Amino acid sequence: MAQTLIGTVTSDKRDKTITVSITSRETHPLYRKQYSHTRKYTAHDEKNEAKLGDKVEIEACRPFSKTCSYKLVKVLEKSHGTIALKDEVNEVEGVAKKVEDAEEGDK
Repeated sequence: MAQTLIGTVTSDKRDKTITVSITSRETHPLYRKQYSHTRKYTAHDEKNEAKLGDKVEIEACRPFSKTCSYKLVKVLEKSHGTIALKDEVNEVEGVAKKVEDAEEGDK
């Protein structure tokens, strides 16, 4: 049975390849303090179905390339997308400020 891992897609920019981050909580053996450890794996995505932020399951297989030794099994949960609200708000505020400045200049 091949090793299976569950993680989040952090990059889908390459063709048929995704980068998956897997975060685990570990306890230091001496100090007993918990810390998080993140590992990144590259996985083969034949149909380019996984997108940024999706929760996926990957499985170890033969190497596809120098760094890619996992393949996508299935997408467990789709991401809700990203929101670029801050840029939109800044644009709206900038337009409103220009309108106010223009009105003050007319007076």
